[in-house]
Amino acid sequence: MSLLSIEDVVAGYGQGDVLRGVHLSVTRGTVACVIGPNGAGKSTVLKAVSGLLHPRGGTITLDGETISGRSPRDVLDRGVVHVPQERSLFPLMTVWDNVLMGGYVLRGRAAARRKIEEIAERFPIVRHRRGARAGALSGGEQKIVEIARAMMLDPTIVLMDEPSMGLDPKARRVVFDAIRELNSAGATVLLVEQNARSGLAIADRGAVMESGVVRIEGVAGDLLHDPEVARLYLGSAASSAE
Repeated sequence: MSLLSIEDVVAGYGQGDVLRGVHLSVTRGTVACVIGPNGAGKSTVLKAVSGLLHPRGGTITLDGETISGRSPRDVLDRGVVHVPQERSLFPLMTVWDNVLMGGYVLRGRAAARRKIEEIAERFPIVRHRRGARAGALSGGEQKIVEIARAMMLDPTIVLMDEPSMGLDPKARRVVFDAIRELNSAGATVLLVEQNARSGLAIADRGAVMESGVVRIEGVAGDLLHDPEVARLYLGSAASSAE
C-alpha cells in the first residue's frame, strides 16, 4: 500500500498549468526519485504535496488521508517535511541552533534536546561543528545540516528538491550518503534530482516526468539501465563516474 498517492493532479502558477494530470505513488520506507528535463514539473510536484501550492484538480493522500489543499502547517503536522532546493539555513545562527529550529513545534525543550542528541549521533557534523555559523559551512555541509534538521520531527516523508545542485562530485556523494542515512532512520523520501544517475542509484523506485506528466515509472535500477531512459535523461557514461 502506498504511503503517498498523487492521483491526476493538475497544478500551476497564475493561469498556467505546470502539472497536467500527474500520477505517482511512494511506498512507505522507500526512496523514490523523480527525474526529467528542466520545466517538467518535478519541483511543482513537491510544492503541491507540501501545501505550498494548491492543486486545481486531482487528489493527494498521505496514509489514506487527503492532504491536497491543506495549509503547509497542516501538512507539516502530518509528518511531511520539505527540504527546498534553495539553501534554507539561518546563516548567522550556529549549526546546533539551526537543527534545533527544526523542532520548534515539539512540546518542551527536553524533547527537543533529546531529539537533537539522537540526530547528532547519526550526523556527526551537527556535534563537530555545533558552534560554527551555518553560513560558514560549505554547500555540501549546509545541505547535510538541512537534512539533519528535517529529522527533528520524526518525519513520515521527506520531500527533497535537487539536494545536489551546485555541489562538486565529492560533496554530492556525501549528501547522497546522508539521504541513505535519513532513509535508514525510518523516513520515506521523495527526491527530485537533476543528477538523474546519482538519484536513481540510491532510490528504490524512479519516475520520469516530461511536460507535466509522469511518462515512465518503475524500479529505479531498471530505469538506470534502460537504454532509452539513459539516452534521454541520464547523459553520458562519463557523468556517472562523478
